[in-house]
Amino acid sequence: MIALDSSAALLLIDVQVGLDEPRLGQRSNPDAEANMARLLAEWRAKARPIFHVQHMSTEPNSPLRPELPGNAIKGIVAPQGDEPVIQKQVSNAFVGTELEARLRRAGVRAVIVVGLTTEHCVSSTARMASDLGFTTLVVADATACHDRTGFDGVYTPAEDIHRLALVGLQDEFAEIVTTEVLLSAKIHEA
Repeated sequence: MIALDSSAALLLIDVQVGLDEPRLGQRSNPDAEANMARLLAEWRAKARPIFHVQHMSTEPNSPLRPELPGNAIKGIVAPQGDEPVIQKQVSNAFVGTELEARLRRAGVRAVIVVGLTTEHCVSSTARMASDLGFTTLVVADATACHDRTGFDGVYTPAEDIHRLALVGLQDEFAEIVTTEVLLSAKIHEA
């Protein structure tokens, strides 16, 4: 049973247009953005804390460079009103940003991490959130990743990478949940 209070913040990590580029390979979990949008709608309806994170890549070939159209946050989860957008240049949303300070000022004790990609920015952000003392949940069906070929030339399907990234976070750094479990959880007023 999930035990959270209403101060639990939803962190939407790098849900950006450029991560749909075909050159990145096949992707796991095609319903990830729809699940993110369901959670975002619930957080908005209950006026719970929401933080959008946008990767501002400095890598020459990245589709997430600030001057490229791929840098835009996808419309399905685009920020509204005064929802903060935390811009970062590395995988971890806490490094070089005000994310931790803003969470602390808001009285946040738990974070719900969703976004792209599971093995990169989602994982590094979840690990740091845990290390900083936040109760951390990662939503398995509201995260996704791409196929990859390893250092040894072995191809690994996105579904396997996604599952293993979540297994690597489970218990040590985060509780792994689904959208349905989170939406049906009893969340108490802070």
